[in-house]
Parts: sequence; C-alpha cells; structure tokens
Amino acid sequence: MQNYVITVARGFGSGGKEISSLLGERLGIPFYDKEILDMASDIYGIDKNDFEQVDEKLRQGIFSKILRRGKKNYIAQPEDADFISDDVLFHLHMQIIRHLAETQSCIIIGKCADFVLRDYTNVISVYIEAPRRYCLRSVKEKLNVTDSKAAKMIEKTDKYRAEYYKYYTGGNYWTNPVNYDLTLNSERVGRERCVDIIENYVKMKF
Repeated sequence: MQNYVITVARGFGSGGKEISSLLGERLGIPFYDKEILDMASDIYGIDKNDFEQVDEKLRQGIFSKILRRGKKNYIAQPEDADFISDDVLFHLHMQIIRHLAETQSCIIIGKCADFVLRDYTNVISVYIEAPRRYCLRSVKEKLNVTDSKAAKMIEKTDKYRAEYYKYYTGGNYWTNPVNYDLTLNSERVGRERCVDIIENYVKMKF
C-alpha cells in the first residue's frame, strides 16, 4: 500500500483527537496535532509561541484579515518585517503538511489539512461532530469545568476554527460535508465505531 494520510477536522468536545489517537494505534501510524507546531519551530527557527498563537485561529480580527487577503500568496523572507505574520506561518504549516503527505502515512488533525491536501490522491478527509449536549458533557468531564465554562469554550473554539478555515480556504465552510470523504456523528456512532468505520474506509480506498 502507498503511504496515505487521514485528515481529521473536529468540533470541540466531539472526541476527534481521541478518535485520531485510537485510529493511529489501530493502523500503526503517527498522528500529528501540536507536533506540527514543534516541527515548524525546529525547521524554520521561529519561536513555537508564534505558531501556537495562530494554531487554527487568527491573531487579528477577521475583517482586517479579509482586507489583507490580496497579500495572502506573498511569501515573506526572514529579513522582512512581517516574516512571522499569520499568513506566513500558515504557509510554513502547509509546507510541513504537504511534506508529510508525500513521505509517510499519518493522521493530521485540523490546520485546514483537508484543504491543503485536496489535490492529493492518497488522502482521506474526515469531519467529526456531535450534538452540543454531548460535547458539553465531554468537555466538562475532561477539563473538570462548569456547564457555563464548557459552553463558552465550545463556542469560542468552534468560532475561531471556523473563521480560520473560512479565511485560508477562500470562503469555504469548515462544516461543509462535501469537503470530506466521511462525516461522522461521534455520539450516534460511538468513538470506537468511528475508528472502525475510518479503518474500513482506508482498506476500501487504498
């Protein structure tokens, strides 16, 4: 089998990271989330904190970002004043994601990976979501926070992920099912069965 990549987009609290971890163990391949930030920092010599600040979020307001959209394809050089702008950091993420897709089998969580790799034939893209009540319960149990705090965390995280995706995909929607091979409701399906379904689809496709 050729090397393949599974990209996973997920609603906050849906269990997407846990499903990805279990899937990686099942398939014997690594999964990358924050690890991509470490790789980018090491490779390009930029403080990891800069990458963490733009990890699926926009540091500046969405409207100011849209006004600068015309500059998005400009690749700054290290001596340029805006070398560590959001757009440049995203471009560096893209380079790493593409390199991974070309050299190894792995799972990549978030970071618009489905869009970045949309023209690759060795990629399966998955979106995992669940009803709000399920996500609330999941976040409360995992992070030991109140209902109110969990609700705010879900709303805030999903909002900045959606804005990030919309900006870097040129207006596409993060929750658009046609972006993905599979869209799974982790409450209805169950996390273990989500792993089963994705694993079976990998075998079918490759």
